[in-house]
Amino acid sequence: MATSSPAIVVAGTQSGSGKTTITLGLLAALKAQGLKVQPFKCGPDFIDPSLHRLVTGRESRNLDLWMSGEEFVARTFALHSRGADISIIEGVMGMFDGNTSSSAALAEALQVPVVLILDVASAAESVAAVLKGFETLAPEVAPRAVILNRIGSERHLALVSEAIKKHCRAEIIGYLPRNLDFAIPGRHLGLKMGEEEPISKEAIARLAATITEHVDLNRLVALASENAGANRESGEQDYLPAKVKIGVARDQAFCFYYEDNLDLLRAAGAELVFFSPLIDRAIPAGVSGLYLGGGYPELFADKLAANEPMRSAIKAWAEAGRPIYAECGGFMYLSQGIVDNDDKLQPMAGVFPVTARMQTRRAALGYREIALERDCFLGAKGTVLRGHEFHYSTIDEMPDSIDRLYVVNNGEREGYSYKNVIGGYLHLHFGYNPEAVVAFVSECLTSKTK
Repeated sequence: MATSSPAIVVAGTQSGSGKTTITLGLLAALKAQGLKVQPFKCGPDFIDPSLHRLVTGRESRNLDLWMSGEEFVARTFALHSRGADISIIEGVMGMFDGNTSSSAALAEALQVPVVLILDVASAAESVAAVLKGFETLAPEVAPRAVILNRIGSERHLALVSEAIKKHCRAEIIGYLPRNLDFAIPGRHLGLKMGEEEPISKEAIARLAATITEHVDLNRLVALASENAGANRESGEQDYLPAKVKIGVARDQAFCFYYEDNLDLLRAAGAELVFFSPLIDRAIPAGVSGLYLGGGYPELFADKLAANEPMRSAIKAWAEAGRPIYAECGGFMYLSQGIVDNDDKLQPMAGVFPVTARMQTRRAALGYREIALERDCFLGAKGTVLRGHEFHYSTIDEMPDSIDRLYVVNNGEREGYSYKNVIGGYLHLHFGYNPEAVVAFVSECLTSKTK
């Protein structure tokens, strides 16, 4: 068992309490002090980790107990927190929301203290009752400290602080003023991705300065250090020598990837070759399989459509029986085309005989578990995999001539298969069953030898 570095979970009372803003501020402020800060994100979110990377320059890892399993989470946390001066884990929704995937469950599993973000904009003394409830609901993971968000005045701060000190055990380690000049641009799936640099360096510096002024960072580090050294999973990662190249579509249109999925591919013997369906005119030379992740193809549909050489290359690759794994946005790219909210059709690769249509309302959101109904390059029949779904598009009814490879725990059948292509809306996290990655790499190796 390996020892761990100092760490905290930044949890909230509910979504919108200020977790992301304060997490980014803490990351930036601690980095500005010269500390090595390792970010993590509780839950399946793709966007917040990209913002963590923008601020710290380090890859942020998803920690999701249900989706990837407690053993994998513990190993990932140990591996990537090792050598850091402090690890900051941004929570998800409210502290107890999400059952086994909640911030509270993660804090308990990893033995990491919780700092709770309290949005006090429309309350004063009553905030103590809210915090008291969070302390008593699950005493084993009761918040050790709080940061008060959206304080309106010195008088407001005094009222809230006095009530908390009188009735609660958690200590107040800081606050943010209500008039904080900081915002992160958003869109239909949430905030903008870090790759788009939606926050300027100047805005990050201002946020860091505000956090440094109003939050006791020394006390935060001390709290984070309380359980450091507790025995946790070893974080060793073994890598096989690279034996096959896999092309990974990665640009502004295809940017939803779990870094651990990419690491698992490397560990199974794959060399990843990144390419852009937006810009590149051909599939990278020497690759034997393709991985098309999710993202925002609908926002760049005109540019994807205009790159006809790449669309034709992907189509020819599929017709040749070479392996492609595509999920959500990548699956949309393999359709006949994307119909935007203006009812304009932009042609895509044309592998699957359906069109994807954008909706004004969310089409699906939630965790998913699948069981393979027959052997394929994700594993043998009966293999169980986990992931999640989150999209605003729908597809036409898929013809019966297209095979379905798996049954979903919501009763649907998906995993559309054409020749050696597997596509669907599900975002898989291979941490739950790394053998799926081994099977995919093996299929790519077979394609290489052919």
